[in-house]
Amino acid sequence: MNVKEILEVAVKLKPVAASLTDEQKNTALKYMAESLIERKAEILKANSQDLKNYGDGVMADRLRLDEKRIEAMSQGILDVIDLPDPVGRVLEERTLYNGLVLKKVSVPIGVVAVIYESRPNVTSDAAALLIKSGNVCVLRGGKEAFESSMAIIKALKEGLKKAGLSENLVNMPDSADRSQAEELMTATGKVNLLIPRGGAGLISACVENATVPCIETGTGICHIYVDEYADINKALSIVENAKMSRPSVCNAAEVCLVHSAVAKDFLPKLKEEIGEKCKLILCNRAINIISGEKADEKSFDTEFLDYILAVKIVDSVEEATEHIAVHSTQHSEAIITENKENADYFTSRVDSAAVYVNASTRFTDGGEFGLGCEIGISTQRLHARGPMGLEAMNTYKYIINGNGEVR
Repeated sequence: MNVKEILEVAVKLKPVAASLTDEQKNTALKYMAESLIERKAEILKANSQDLKNYGDGVMADRLRLDEKRIEAMSQGILDVIDLPDPVGRVLEERTLYNGLVLKKVSVPIGVVAVIYESRPNVTSDAAALLIKSGNVCVLRGGKEAFESSMAIIKALKEGLKKAGLSENLVNMPDSADRSQAEELMTATGKVNLLIPRGGAGLISACVENATVPCIETGTGICHIYVDEYADINKALSIVENAKMSRPSVCNAAEVCLVHSAVAKDFLPKLKEEIGEKCKLILCNRAINIISGEKADEKSFDTEFLDYILAVKIVDSVEEATEHIAVHSTQHSEAIITENKENADYFTSRVDSAAVYVNASTRFTDGGEFGLGCEIGISTQRLHARGPMGLEAMNTYKYIINGNGEVR
């Protein structure tokens, strides 16, 4: 189906999705998870085609599926089953002065569209969260992961049918043509929320061109500040994890700020720890301590998504937070320090969705936060912020009971 056909069906299914019981949704999720495993061979075959077409460099890590990753996708769906149903929760209840009884109740958003690029696991993560939260799921995967995403969609649809539900609760256009994405962005009155997941270009395109409500997600210029009171060994371990464990994801560190009091001790150790695999881009002061590439005006405003780390020496926690305020995308930042006063200053002044003390930025993730899988990481303030799980996929309405009251 094309976008127009998908949205016509999706709008009709909104009340159906919203009225599903927790048992119905959990049964569907169980079968969807099982179907991913049953169709593992087909998904891997499709993924090999995507890798052949687009799997260059770091992109290969974002694209690649293997048995372990498919099993993790399946488990991610099963984990959502264990989460409480967010639909129908009474958020507030009170009796008004005139006797009316007012309830504020959580309800699904409706038709939620997700436009994403090269990570095929987003297909199952988004579908699971949107089904559980009572929404209709419309996905538009990028051309890089198109074959993989279609194979995953096929498996998820089989699970829905096995559970006795409409397979059209989850859909994706049968083409990765750019016009399909543009049509979703401008489907006013049909798409209730648009979530882009991908690089800065995709996110900007959606935010600037969408006429439907859009959540800005995920570009991650994440900072780690090594304070003058840092435990150096702890700092090395955290920076190594935040940069090297998976550099192609949005919660990987891109910038390391180092206090001048510890720079001569810390930087040579950092070079020894990650320097063979990771290019270090250094400010004028840091390049006098260790070898690396000299930073330019763009170095601290780039999401590298690669084995590249920009390093800058600062003279205080105040200077560190000022740098972050100018250059951060408000995703995730960390301070490494044993000084509580500096930690409190950092957490109160840094205005990002996730702010860490003595821990890696790589924990900014729905699964790690106990939300099940995530549908994206919001870097804005309304209506959700940080990893978006089930609750972020609900809004609310007021239900008012009376006994003949008039105004």
